[in-house]
Amino acid sequence: QVQLVESGGGLVQAGGSLRLSCAASGRTFSDYTMGWFRQAPGKEREFVAAISRGGALIYVADSVKGRFTISRDNTKNLVYLQMNNLKPEDTAVYYCAAAYKRPTEAGSRAETYDYWGQGTQVTVSS
Repeated sequence: QVQLVESGGGLVQAGGSLRLSCAASGRTFSDYTMGWFRQAPGKEREFVAAISRGGALIYVADSVKGRFTISRDNTKNLVYLQMNNLKPEDTAVYYCAAAYKRPTEAGSRAETYDYWGQGTQVTVSS
């Protein structure tokens, strides 16, 4: 079992920044491809970004490319999502997810992931 706990969400004005963190515990963190997804009210869960086990491969959704960055620190069992130039349409609950030894190329699909956090709310006001 892997436990994932997100933090860092909140209310921010359009154009502002937030950094989300996801703390993992329970298994060897570097065995897991990590991803971030989000879900807005009334919408399906949407892929945001994924990062390979060693951090060398990164995939980012077109909707956030150039504004969001994913990174990880395997010494601290943490994965981050740096969000800059936030827009009202970024408002959603953001979820961290872990996939055991899965290829990063599959990281945009929710079914790739074995474990999910509870989510953290991000609200961007206009």
